[in-house]
Amino acid sequence: MYAPIRMPGRLFDELAAGGGSREAVAFLVRGERTRRLLLLRELLNLFESDPGVLGPLDAGTVWPTLEAAAAQAPEPVETLLLTPQVGSWLAHTLRRLHGTASGPPLWADAGQIAAVAATAAVHAGTDAVLLLPARGATVSLPALGMIRLSGPEGEDFHAVRAVVSGGTLTLRGASGPEVVVRPVTEPESAHWLPVHRLAVGPGARAVQLDDLDPYRDLDEPIAPGRLAPEEVRAWRSLFDDAVSLLRRGGTGPGGLRPEEISRIVPWRAKDGGDDLPVPPAGLSASTGDAFASMVIARPHDGLALAETLVHEFQHSKLGALLHLFPLLDDDRSALYYAPWRADPRHLTGLLHGAYAFVGVTGFWRERIGDTVADPDGRAPFLFALRRLQTRMVLRTLATRAQLTVPGRRLVTRLSETVDDWLRDEVEPATEARARASAVSHRVEWRLRNLRCGEDERDTLIKALRSGADPARGGAPVVTPPSSGGYWQDNRGRLYMLREPRPGPAPTADELLVAGDADAALARYAAQLCGPGPFDRHALAGWLLAHTALHPQDRRLLARPERFAALVDVGRPDSWVETARWLAAPPSPRGGSGGGSTVVPR
Repeated sequence: MYAPIRMPGRLFDELAAGGGSREAVAFLVRGERTRRLLLLRELLNLFESDPGVLGPLDAGTVWPTLEAAAAQAPEPVETLLLTPQVGSWLAHTLRRLHGTASGPPLWADAGQIAAVAATAAVHAGTDAVLLLPARGATVSLPALGMIRLSGPEGEDFHAVRAVVSGGTLTLRGASGPEVVVRPVTEPESAHWLPVHRLAVGPGARAVQLDDLDPYRDLDEPIAPGRLAPEEVRAWRSLFDDAVSLLRRGGTGPGGLRPEEISRIVPWRAKDGGDDLPVPPAGLSASTGDAFASMVIARPHDGLALAETLVHEFQHSKLGALLHLFPLLDDDRSALYYAPWRADPRHLTGLLHGAYAFVGVTGFWRERIGDTVADPDGRAPFLFALRRLQTRMVLRTLATRAQLTVPGRRLVTRLSETVDDWLRDEVEPATEARARASAVSHRVEWRLRNLRCGEDERDTLIKALRSGADPARGGAPVVTPPSSGGYWQDNRGRLYMLREPRPGPAPTADELLVAGDADAALARYAAQLCGPGPFDRHALAGWLLAHTALHPQDRRLLARPERFAALVDVGRPDSWVETARWLAAPPSPRGGSGGGSTVVPR
């Protein structure tokens, strides 16, 4: 019988506030262990009911091999079962068996259980004879590495015989001599590619830098992609810098103990990355199936890597909490503004984003004044920006999400953390730049993702032409994603500069950020009147410049898509008049206003 897992309230509150002591994180790992064992039991039950799923492999040898290894060396076998490689494979295979995922021949996915058993026997030093799935001339051993067999390369999947004895693995491919390796201790060779390891410090478990495991991506299995030696050296240098920086941080939200990271998977563009909702240069992602593992595009410095590690570990913590507690009821039909993405997000995505960016906000708070870690002095701006954006999303969750009791407790604790940070003093000019950057992103996001409904647009146009008051707004419509999923927040990067100074031929964005709204307005108008597709970035800039010159019109920024519905029915020289009309307060004889919206104000 499995005993129920009961998390002490104080540990939940630590995690709910965005942080987490060693004890709290260890409790999450305990929950993940129980989940893995339950999923493994489900998988084995499926194999027992249909042994043919394993195709040419011998189902009868797998469980006895695992049992013998666990009896001989329970700790290393349990550690193996908790690795991200096993977690991702296990979840993927169950999805395949339930018809919700795709991949190679089903027996090859399901047959990775034999590779798990063989790896357990290697760790335990027990004996076993099994058939393992091979892809071409390669066999993957989870969290250890990859064996290269003798014979030609290829992409076909087939079974190979493996003999395990005393920590040594002997395999024979379709042709050529036997290959004998000692995976735990053997260095890289022509037949053995071990998983790269990143040192954390004396006595601490190393972090895997995994470029081999077929289940290291977030979805379907992928081929190995061995890093070049210079790329590995670059990752080691960046990771050393990130660890040094994180060691100087605190233990609250934004802090991270590097040894709690299990694996980093280097991300490399496979298809150009044009449809990503985040910039490819800063891409990172994780999955709840692989606790403490993260896919990361190599950043430019250790500071960026440290921020990314904090960000993704927050996702891991929340994913583990979601395995223990239902936090919200979300059918994922309603979509909302996420300040850190180019696309709309459902409420579950918002919850993940809010939890991650509480960590990011705390990370930058801890860097304020650290001139070694942050020589460019970006921390105050990023702290001020992220606390504003995160608080907005938490307000959305508190008012729009159907939260459970633990979900409400989580959002309340996160809100308390950010509310405390909002009391921190930031230099007024920096705070103003952060607010301007937040508004700029939100306005452009709305213009790119939302539009007025056809009825509302027609009503607005009729009112404009007749001189009536603007009609009250209805709910906006989410526009389908464009072919280029990501748009770069170039204006936001300019706001980060402490002293923005336009060059000899300044862009409209540079003029706006430097405070020359008149010149920026003219430059944006010229861009909007030029040839080519309509420029939503320039329209957002035009509205920001207009409202800088006419602060009483700032209500335009709450629903900029209403103005966008009118710009193509009037001349550019009439846009100021149109903007003043749309932003005017309602007259005593008529109504105006914003109405409901999928994006909270």
